[in-house]
Amino acid sequence: MSEAKPVTQLRNWIVALTAIALSTAIFFGLQSQSTSFSLETQAKQSLSPEIALSNGKPTITEFYADWCSSCQAMSKDLAQLKRKYADSVNFVMLNVDNNKWLPEVLRYRVDGIPHFVYFAANGEELAQAVGEQPLAVMDANLSALVSHTALPYAAATGNVSPFAAPAQINNSDPRSHSSQVKSSK
Repeated sequence: MSEAKPVTQLRNWIVALTAIALSTAIFFGLQSQSTSFSLETQAKQSLSPEIALSNGKPTITEFYADWCSSCQAMSKDLAQLKRKYADSVNFVMLNVDNNKWLPEVLRYRVDGIPHFVYFAANGEELAQAVGEQPLAVMDANLSALVSHTALPYAAATGNVSPFAAPAQINNSDPRSHSSQVKSSK
């Protein structure tokens, strides 16, 4: 029996060290993944629509939701494009689950996400694209936006997450001035 005790202790030490190593790897893996490409992080870094459409630079607005698998799948590519075009394009992200953006959701007829709206430097709407877009397509559209040429993939449609906007704005907020917006459906 005295021989079994050292073997048991060695096994317990190996299990404990392995558990510590795996826990550390998982912790740092989740930290680097969530901070780099998360939709929430990117949304916090994006401009407001009012500033973006009035500062003299072209703009791309993305309508998204945290639960949207296509939005999540594109987050890494969009983070890369945001770094590449940071000096020449405004990036705006509007969460469709936030009622604050309901007027914009209705105005641009968002019925699937991700939904992208491209604007010229003067704030004029140029084109829309709906659904998951490949990196090359997004890059080509942004390059054309910067060079003031026609967007090659302006009417692109990819995989979407269905979304239905509420029929009207909640008027219980005293700042709403009793305005109502009705859906065109």
